[in-house]
Amino acid sequence: MKSYIQWLDQSSKLVKVLLALPFLDGIFWGLYRLFKGIVKNDGLAIVMGIIWIFVGAAILWIIDIITLVMTGKVILD
Repeated sequence: MKSYIQWLDQSSKLVKVLLALPFLDGIFWGLYRLFKGIVKNDGLAIVMGIIWIFVGAAILWIIDIITLVMTGKVILD
C-alpha cells in the first residue's frame, strides 16, 4: 500500500491527470484514497476511497482533474 501511495505521489502531473480520466479515476484514485486512509487510520479517507471506487469512475473524475491541474494533488490527499 505504501509503495502504491508513494508511486502516485511521485508521478508527474501528466500521469496523474491521465489516471484521473473516466473509468481509470475510480480505480487508481479510489484505491489511493482507500490505502492512504488505511495507512493514516483516517475513517473519512477510507469511506471516501470506497465511494470514489464506485462513483469516481462515472462522475467524480471531473473534480480530480480540476484539482490535479490546479494543485497537483487530489482532494483528501
